[in-house]
Amino acid sequence: MAMIPTARAAATPLRRPIPKTGELLHAVGLGTWQTFDVGGDAAGRAAAREVLARFVAAGGQMVDSSPMYGSSESVVGDLAAALGVGKSLFLATKVWTTGREAGMRQMEESMRRMRTPMPGPRAMDLMQVHNLTDVHTQLKTLREWKEQGRIRYLGVTHYHEGAYAELERLIKSEKLDFAQFNYNLMHPEAEARLLPVCAQYQTAVIVNRPFEEGGLFRMVKGRELPRWAAEFDCTSWARFFLKFILSHPAVTCAIPATRNPDYLVDNMGAALGRLPDAAMRRRMVQHMRNL
Repeated sequence: MAMIPTARAAATPLRRPIPKTGELLHAVGLGTWQTFDVGGDAAGRAAAREVLARFVAAGGQMVDSSPMYGSSESVVGDLAAALGVGKSLFLATKVWTTGREAGMRQMEESMRRMRTPMPGPRAMDLMQVHNLTDVHTQLKTLREWKEQGRIRYLGVTHYHEGAYAELERLIKSEKLDFAQFNYNLMHPEAEARLLPVCAQYQTAVIVNRPFEEGGLFRMVKGRELPRWAAEFDCTSWARFFLKFILSHPAVTCAIPATRNPDYLVDNMGAALGRLPDAAMRRRMVQHMRNL
C-alpha cells in the first residue's frame, strides 16, 4: 500500500481517482442522512438548496443518499433539477431491501426520485447495497445493470466496525468498485486491515460518519484548535477531522452531511491546502486521546 503522503500544498481542491477507472472525484462529498429529509418544508428545502448550490460552486461532486433516508432522494433530485446542476454531480444511492424483484423496484424508484431515469442518457453514477442487506442477491442485479449501462459503478456500505470482516471478504471476492464505511479520529479501526485491503483490490473508499454523528465536536466543545494545526492549513475543528481522513491515501471521498450552508463551506475547505503527514496524523490521534 502507498505510504502516507508528506504534508502537501494545494491551490485547487484535492481530487482522488476512482482506482478501477482513474475518474477523478472531489475528496469531500455530501451526505444526506437526516439533513436532506425535509419533505415539502419550505425552510428546510431553501437551506438544502443553498447547501447544494455552494457544494457545486466549490467543485463538489458526490452526493450520497438512500431510500432509508426518508425524502432525501427526492429532495436531491428536485433541487439538482431546479439548480440545473445534475450533470455536474456524481449521484450515489443504495438498495435497502431483500429479494431480487423488490430490489429492482426500489432502485427504479430511487432513480426516478433522483432524476436519473432508466433507461435514459443519465445513468445513476453509483448504486450500493445498503448495510449489506441481501448483499449477494442485490450485487447480482447490480452487475447486470452495470453491463446494461443503467449504473456506472457498484458497491456496498456499512456504518459500523462490526461489519469490517464481512466487508473485507466482499472486497476480496466481488471486485467491487466502491466500499463505504465509517472511519474517523474516534474510530480509526479501518486502518488496521480494511483500508489496506481496499488499496490492494483497487476499491474506492467512501467514508461515512466522518464526525461520528457529532461525537467528535462534543469532545472538543469549548476547546481551541491546537496551534500546530496551522502546519497543515487547518483553521477549524471540522477541517481537522476531515483532513485526518483525507490524508489516508486509500480514501477516495468523505461524505459529511449538513443543511447549514456555512458548515458546508467549512467542510469543503478540508480539501484545500496541505494534508497532515504520517507523523502529524499520529500527533492528531494522540491529541484526541488526551482530551
